Amino acid sequence: MVLFNRRQTLGLMGAAAASLATPAIAQNKKIVVGALNLASHSGSFIALERGYFADAGLDVELKFFQAAQPMAVAIASGDVDFGVTAITGGLISLADKGAVKVFGGALTEEPGIEGQKILASNAAFDAGVKTPKDMDGKRFGVTTAGSSFHYMGSKVAEKEGVKLEFVPLQKVGAVIGALKSGQIDAWSIVPNIAGGLTGADAAHEIGIIADYLPNYQVTTLFTSAKNASDRREETKAFLTGYNRGAADYNAAMVDKTADDADALVEIIHKYVYSDQPIETASASIKAGSMRLSKNAALNLASVRDQLSWFQSEDLVDKSISIETLVDTSYVDIIEN
Repeated sequence: MVLFNRRQTLGLMGAAAASLATPAIAQNKKIVVGALNLASHSGSFIALERGYFADAGLDVELKFFQAAQPMAVAIASGDVDFGVTAITGGLISLADKGAVKVFGGALTEEPGIEGQKILASNAAFDAGVKTPKDMDGKRFGVTTAGSSFHYMGSKVAEKEGVKLEFVPLQKVGAVIGALKSGQIDAWSIVPNIAGGLTGADAAHEIGIIADYLPNYQVTTLFTSAKNASDRREETKAFLTGYNRGAADYNAAMVDKTADDADALVEIIHKYVYSDQPIETASASIKAGSMRLSKNAALNLASVRDQLSWFQSEDLVDKSISIETLVDTSYVDIIEN
């Protein structure tokens, strides 16, 4: 029997089929990708629906979460293979235990592109909360302590010289409900959700996160430390599929250089605002589309700042290094 190595096999299959030469399909292995029902996860949705993951040799299914922290735990346990989510204290602590690694960038704040908004509840706005500086002593919604919402709120408060009461509500949906009902006074969130709330007169925009965190790496790609070190071909295949989905999203929804925005809205609507008719959901999906990092480039300067903040708040161990958290071997690294 003649055995072929990977290079020889690719040569026999031809360059056009080279991307299929990853082991997952051959082993009948299902690759589970973690996601939230947010437009910012559209890179994964598009890659799945347009067959980009399959083209890369991966048989992918999506598993949905209500917040970033449980997804990190699922990656560490092996229940999920790859995830797209914000850096949290829990994720950093799991990296410290050798369980997970960040290996790419996803959603990002970019100059000139609409970004995350700071919102005030109607009750707080009517009571005088017109700008972030007016939030002193107010209740700021977060999913959990050590979440990206906690990080953003703290950075805003630090710059404005105010103190906030952080209210953990576990799920994004619960935070939305609390803002609408006035149980919390303020929150920060991606523009399509923020626009839906302000457009429905359910909240008021009082600032933007980019004024406090320019070039913020909002979400990242991450996997288990074992995948990053031992299953490099599979991890690269995930990147190949995801990057094609993200490129489609950027072209149509952010740069407006492609004419298939409506087709992408149909795909995204399967996962985002799926409880609404597409005629209603379309405007919210299109509104305020933020950049997904080109080729999953990772802003390491932003990640360093996030790690430093978590350490300064005693949410993670002060000895954790950036090398413990991040594998920089997969994507381009940005240091500004």
